[in-house]
Amino acid sequence: MTDRTAGARMNAEIADQPRVLAELTARRAEIADVAAVVARRRPRFVLLAARGSSDHAALYAKYLIEILLNLPAGLASPSTITLYDARPSLDDVLFVTASQSGGSPDLVAATESARRCGALTVAVTNTPGSPLVSAAELSIDIGAGEEQAVAATKTYTATLLALYLLVDAVRGGTGEYALPLGELAQSTLDTSADVVREAAARYRFAERMVTTGRGYSLATASEAALKLAETSYLSARAYSGADLLHGPVAAVDEETAVLAVTSAGRGGAAMREVLETVSERGADVLAVGSAAADMPAGLRVDVPRTEEEVAPVLEVLPLQRLAYELALARGADPDRPRGLSKVTKTR
Repeated sequence: MTDRTAGARMNAEIADQPRVLAELTARRAEIADVAAVVARRRPRFVLLAARGSSDHAALYAKYLIEILLNLPAGLASPSTITLYDARPSLDDVLFVTASQSGGSPDLVAATESARRCGALTVAVTNTPGSPLVSAAELSIDIGAGEEQAVAATKTYTATLLALYLLVDAVRGGTGEYALPLGELAQSTLDTSADVVREAAARYRFAERMVTTGRGYSLATASEAALKLAETSYLSARAYSGADLLHGPVAAVDEETAVLAVTSAGRGGAAMREVLETVSERGADVLAVGSAAADMPAGLRVDVPRTEEEVAPVLEVLPLQRLAYELALARGADPDRPRGLSKVTKTR
């Protein structure tokens, strides 16, 4: 029998996200102040530094920056600074560091070094008094409140939203696409609950899963793989839909579960060919997102439709719940994943 007291913290923090998102959206003027400084400095390039779930939020921001701002963006490698003492020229570069705790030594060191090398540095964190905030020139408080569960949920979506509001304000936007996200988040959690439990029962004995998406949703596929691995110990690997067809599809067969993130827009549309291919190979496909109903899949989790650029804030919610439910179904406690702690400090 499933122990419903297990994972109580993770479950509560998943449920808290509509409030967190609504409150962060209401504070968008604070983020717009930071964006105004960025816009005045007119960066020619953007570097993003992060670890873990925050790294997936940074991947989302990379797409936002390249598509909405028409600026090149890349994911920084902190070890080039902390282990190899690299000192690149970063004049006219925006360096954004995302960290829920703001305490990882490598991210703090990378931010300090980037600032010395000429970059405009921005810290995006849930801990306003952290070393990271001290290291950066500017900072954004995601305001998610204390997160006690080891698996990041509300801090992840709050980081996504904060990065979106930053990029949107830099381009001169008003955050209009973000305004309904708190309400839509509640609707997403409520309407997906039954099918998520069905999916957990379906994949209870799965040994491996591929998660996949394109465009903005690639970040969601990556975060889903991490959540499934750290809470229920399911071997999950994330691929871009394009990369999946370039080789890894050879390993997909009747024993493979494929979780596809397919929200309405160009990224979701590009996933149809991918899912047709893996379905032909016998894979068990779970489609999640606002375009799920139109995809070839054995099981679908619908998500309310939004502008594609904010879809990742919603589409990850049922996947967090899937990780929670699957962990319970497999006899694990998602609040106590083996070998993990809330804050991981790397150099």
